[in-house]
Amino acid sequence: MAATAVRYLRSVGARTVAGPVEALPRPELRAVREDERAPVDPGEFRRVLGHFATGVTVITAPTADGEAGPAGFACQSFSSLSLDPPLVAFMVGRASTTWPRIARAGVFCVNVLAAHQGALCRGFAVSGGDKFAGVDHEPAPFSGAPRLAGATAWIDCAIHAVHTGGDHLIVVGRVEALGSGDGDGTPLLFHQGRFR
Repeated sequence: MAATAVRYLRSVGARTVAGPVEALPRPELRAVREDERAPVDPGEFRRVLGHFATGVTVITAPTADGEAGPAGFACQSFSSLSLDPPLVAFMVGRASTTWPRIARAGVFCVNVLAAHQGALCRGFAVSGGDKFAGVDHEPAPFSGAPRLAGATAWIDCAIHAVHTGGDHLIVVGRVEALGSGDGDGTPLLFHQGRFR
């Protein structure tokens, strides 16, 4: 979609920015005070935002030094971010026990799950245990992170930046390799608390 927008703007003679874009100054990071909190009930927040359908991914990382095996977790907060340079982003809870293992590896692979992979997603959504037991996978070409068999697409990345976002971290990855699976390409969706 972004590539189409860029082509359209160029075709109508829109000016494009030459050279690098200057970054905005970083905001001061501090804890949110009680008087700044929005009066939104967390349950209502979750219910209303559940109307937004998302794709479902499994983020994986290779075995890092001192680890027993690869790391992975189910993630529905994944998005493309930038075409040039090619960047993607995912959000992970600050309390995640898997995130530190991915951070230590410095690389990750996003596996976009296919419609038939709901049970696989549930396996990666639980904490603890060997999530890769009985799961067919091979190393992604750049990171060596597990590339899950049957996924509709995969995106192999290096960690580019990490930002805070409330009780989550926003992880930006630079895409180094990617591809699509052999299936029909129908993705697994999550909507109103259920797979679709």
